[in-house]
Amino acid sequence: MTTNPFDADRPPERRRRRHDDGSPDTGKRRRDESLMVPDVRFDSYYGRHIVKPAPWEKEVAAYLFLGGIAAGSALLGAGGRARGLPALQRAGRIGAVAGAALGGAALAKDLGKPSRALNMMRTVKLTSPMSVGSWILTAFGSFTGAALAIELGRPMLERRSRASGSGAVALLSTAMKLADGPATVGSAFFAPPLAAYTAVLLADTATPTWHESYRELPFVFVSSANLAASGLALVTVPARENGPARKLAAVSAIAELVAFERMQDQLGPTLSEPLRTGKAGRLLKASRALTIGGALGAVALGGNRVTAALSGAALMAASVCTRFGVFEAGMVSAIDPKYTVEPQRERLEKRRAAGVVDDSITTAR
Repeated sequence: MTTNPFDADRPPERRRRRHDDGSPDTGKRRRDESLMVPDVRFDSYYGRHIVKPAPWEKEVAAYLFLGGIAAGSALLGAGGRARGLPALQRAGRIGAVAGAALGGAALAKDLGKPSRALNMMRTVKLTSPMSVGSWILTAFGSFTGAALAIELGRPMLERRSRASGSGAVALLSTAMKLADGPATVGSAFFAPPLAAYTAVLLADTATPTWHESYRELPFVFVSSANLAASGLALVTVPARENGPARKLAAVSAIAELVAFERMQDQLGPTLSEPLRTGKAGRLLKASRALTIGGALGAVALGGNRVTAALSGAALMAASVCTRFGVFEAGMVSAIDPKYTVEPQRERLEKRRAAGVVDDSITTAR
């Protein structure tokens, strides 16, 4: 039995009735009335959920995917520049800008008004993943936008400079050449935080499955982002330049599969149930199959243009299934009260088994 400082305020327990009124003692013990009370099943709290589900629609799940593919594409674009692969460099930069733009549009739609997205930039709150993520997305978009502008604008300026012999145009072209390096470094610097912060954002909520997966979910999301970007590169880049994308796909596939299995083990049978059943379970099973098939195809058959594109499409589809599956599983865990109550009971029993009986807080880790 647990105790707490408020025990002193409890009324005294009723004394047992003694058989001194002349009534015969039958010798039978009274049946414990607690045996007549069934176990409590928590369905709601006064008609409401115990945990309020996050007020997010499917646009947020789409943003999880688009932000990831933008981050991974920026890394591949930087790698293409470092390796002297112009097609990979251009595809990576276009993918980064397109993913960031479409993801930002999905996020603004979920907020309801574009002005609300701008209002998030009025302050910086380092303890808020949403506030920090907004600034990460802004910085990432600025650097990737500059890199793509240089990618597309510099050849035009060089052609015009040769044709006209204008010194001003040549000077501007030189300035863009010098700015290309910092823009590439900036986009690559903010790519990993962009891929990971959405996992931190989900884990920062009270949604049971998301909250308890805070250790492994960032690794799952970063690996999924690299898978999606590798898939896009395999679809858009010629086979002679897709070597880095094929290697990244293989490494990311292994990392995601291992991190996801580790996450399920850490969650335990109760909190991992939404990831294994229902719509989320079907999506995540499809994700594993597509990840394995796409990665094997990228490694073994990536030298062929057609098979590389098919493998890339499978990897992108796998990333979509992962993001939407995790999103759906979190929503289910918030709606059903058992995913809140049963883990609390399990934590209480573990503390009691460890000899901790001087507290009555059932939700402390």
